Amino acid sequence: MTVEELFDQQAAEVERQNALENRIYCCTAAGCVSCGSEAVRKAIGEEIKSQGLTGKVEVCGTGCMGLCSKGPLVRTSKDDALYGGVDVSNAAALVSAPETLAPLRIDTSAPFFIKQKKIVLGNSGRVDPEKIMDYIAAGGYQALARACTELGPAGTLDEVKKSGLRGRGGAGYPTGLKWELVARQPGDVKYVVCNADEGDPGAFMDRSVLEGDPHRVLEGMAIAAYAVGAQQGYIYVRGEYALAIQRLQLAIRQAERERLLGNRILDSAFQFRVDLRIGAGAFVCGEETALLASIEGRRGQPRPRPPYPPEAGLWGKPTLINNVETFANIPPLIQNGGEWFASTGTATSKGTKVFALAGKIANTGLIEVPMGTPLREILFDIGGGVPGGLEFKAAQTGGPSGGCIPAEFLDTPVDYESLARIGSIMGSGGLIVMDSSSCMVDVARFFMEFCMDESCGKCIPCRAGTVQMHDILLRMTKGEASSRDMAILEELCTLLRETSLCGLGQTAPNPVVSTLRYFRPEYEMHIRDHRCPAGLCEMKGNEGGAR
Repeated sequence: MTVEELFDQQAAEVERQNALENRIYCCTAAGCVSCGSEAVRKAIGEEIKSQGLTGKVEVCGTGCMGLCSKGPLVRTSKDDALYGGVDVSNAAALVSAPETLAPLRIDTSAPFFIKQKKIVLGNSGRVDPEKIMDYIAAGGYQALARACTELGPAGTLDEVKKSGLRGRGGAGYPTGLKWELVARQPGDVKYVVCNADEGDPGAFMDRSVLEGDPHRVLEGMAIAAYAVGAQQGYIYVRGEYALAIQRLQLAIRQAERERLLGNRILDSAFQFRVDLRIGAGAFVCGEETALLASIEGRRGQPRPRPPYPPEAGLWGKPTLINNVETFANIPPLIQNGGEWFASTGTATSKGTKVFALAGKIANTGLIEVPMGTPLREILFDIGGGVPGGLEFKAAQTGGPSGGCIPAEFLDTPVDYESLARIGSIMGSGGLIVMDSSSCMVDVARFFMEFCMDESCGKCIPCRAGTVQMHDILLRMTKGEASSRDMAILEELCTLLRETSLCGLGQTAPNPVVSTLRYFRPEYEMHIRDHRCPAGLCEMKGNEGGAR
């Protein structure tokens, strides 16, 4: 495909879609699929045929529409309406009389929708992830065309640097600087790797992007490869993400067929292949050196750094590693320019951030907000607050590597520096809400159990320290711990942070440190009074707890 053919195909597909009387979008992301959306899509397709509307009305699957708590979700182009809780009995009305489904219609002027700004999720719910022409109709691969025909490698890199984009995998390293480090390395063999090994409990951001907009990630990787001089890419994706894997495989075949991946991309000298590598579910493989070892066919264990992957990564060659959300930011960034991207967010945290809202919150689902949005606005305006008449207690950001943020910090802007100041991290974007029925000691025990199970065992501080910390926390929840255990627990937090080999062990104490910092009276009550104020822990004296 040439650049001219790309734009011609876009115009033709847009014209075809505009000629339809109605296009019905049915969410087929994992969340809605689990509550019957595939059956709804099939029923809508059968209704289109039975009503003789083939060629005038069509149904297509899409990615996540965000408000997962109301699934299955369906949107119709005819009235640009969103419907929730749809089932197969609504198929006929969706095709010919959507006005009769007023009780199912969702108010898209609600804060959940209007307080978001979608860059990464701009196509989700609006394109069919299984049809490359849907992506092209939405402007897909035009950013790659701009990079190859207008900007060149240096100009592409300059736009990324101007944008201020920081890696969305958790650490927040400047993306442009990382790309520049790889681009400067000598040699003809370089690699681009997409880290899709999303393993935080309650996190589903990367999975949703891969399921709903796989071509955007592929385009972002291709642009990165063009900028740094790579010809081979890998997407390392969790084996549990079966639907994402299926759609990625299909998207790669489609892009190769259209010469948007492979040899002579857009009829130029640029060539870039992408292959998948399926992970076995080891959380530690989210760490970049362990991930690289796994791609090479070795056991997924971290190694000391330096050298860092930009200098010596896959098979000792320069390697660029970014996560799914980082690559998904690249096409709109290149298409609109680095300054456009930098106009959103804060002085040091540019752009938007995708979060998966989970736990004790009314509007569970996927959201995207400008960096610097206050936590209160995210949880209470967009998230709808805590249901059931209970009070907000804490929010966990950053997964097992993050911290628990109490109510006193609800007005904290959500950006890298602000979260670090209160003892948490941005992480990849999981955001778990806890209410007054939650026991913070048990929360810390849960995350420590996760880290204990996921430790690769290579270094003693992480291998042994997580077991010891979990044992102390478990005894606390049983009313069997002493004040001496509290002192040992705090010593272990420092030990793991300062001596563990990789980020898993270094950050494993974070949930413990933050809950000790903000909820120490709960720990003391478990030890001194043998009582859990939330009434969750199995110990004597819980009669006074709030079950």
